[in-house]
Amino acid sequence: MKRSIADWIKWTAFYAFVVVIVVISIFPFYYAILTSLKSGTAIFRINYFPVDFSFQNYATVMTGRNFVRSVINSVLVAGTTVLLALFLAVTASYALSRVRFRGRALLLVTILGVSMFPQIAVLAGLFELVRFLGIYNTPWAMVLSYTIFTLPFTVWVLTTFMRDLPIEIEEAAIIDGATPWVIITKVFMPLLWPALVTTGLLAFIGAWNEFLFALTFTISETQRTVPVAIALLSGASEQEIPWGPIMAASVIVTVPLVALVLIFQRKIVAGLTAGGVKG
Repeated sequence: MKRSIADWIKWTAFYAFVVVIVVISIFPFYYAILTSLKSGTAIFRINYFPVDFSFQNYATVMTGRNFVRSVINSVLVAGTTVLLALFLAVTASYALSRVRFRGRALLLVTILGVSMFPQIAVLAGLFELVRFLGIYNTPWAMVLSYTIFTLPFTVWVLTTFMRDLPIEIEEAAIIDGATPWVIITKVFMPLLWPALVTTGLLAFIGAWNEFLFALTFTISETQRTVPVAIALLSGASEQEIPWGPIMAASVIVTVPLVALVLIFQRKIVAGLTAGGVKG
C-alpha cells in the first residue's frame, strides 16, 4: 500500500513538472497569438483568454510593403543554406568517418572550433569577404555566412552518425564495384535520413531566425529576410511601436517552424538519439 502511494506521488510530481515546463514553453507563443488578435487599446489590456477576434493586424502585415517578399527571401535563403550545408557535410563526414588520413582528429577539432566564435567577432572580416566576392546586398551573402556557421554542427552530427553504420555494408558495396559517390548516395543516404532531417531542420531554423548577418549584408528592402522586416516594423518611439502587427508577423513566421517540427518529430528524435545505445 505504501509503495502504491509513493508511486502515485512520484508520477503526480512528474506530470506536474511536465505541465509546468509545457506551460512555460508555450505561453509566450500563446500570448503572442492573443495579442495579434487584438486591436486598438485592447492590446494593452491583460487577458489570458481570447476576448475578441480581429484579423486586422494580419491584414496589415500581409499587405505591408515587401513583407511577403521578405518571407520568400527567408525561404530561399534558408532552403539553399540547408541544401548546401547538407551536401558539404555528407561528403565531409564520409571522409572523416571512413577514410583514414593523418590529421583527421585535428581537422575535426578545427571544424568544431569554427563554431565557437561569436558572430560579432567575425562580422567585420566576413563583411570584407562579402564585399570582395561582390555578393553584398544579395541572398548569396547570407547563404555564405549561414553555411559557414552551420557546417560545424552538421559535420559533427553526421560524422558521429556515419561512424555507427556497419562497416560490412560499405565493404559489400566496394566488392560490388561501387565508387565512394555511389556508396554515399545509394548506401549511406537512406540510412542517414534521421540525422539529415535533424541537422537540416536545425540549420533551417538557424538560418530562418538569424538577424545580425541579414541586417549587415543587406541594404534594400527587397533583399531583406523576415527577422529584419519584423525589426523594421517598429516606430520611432515607444508610443508608436505597432505591437499588434509585430505580434502578427511573429506568429506568421513561427507557425511554419512549429509545423515542420511536428511533421518530422519522429525523425528528429531518432536522429538525436542515434548512437546513444550500443547493442
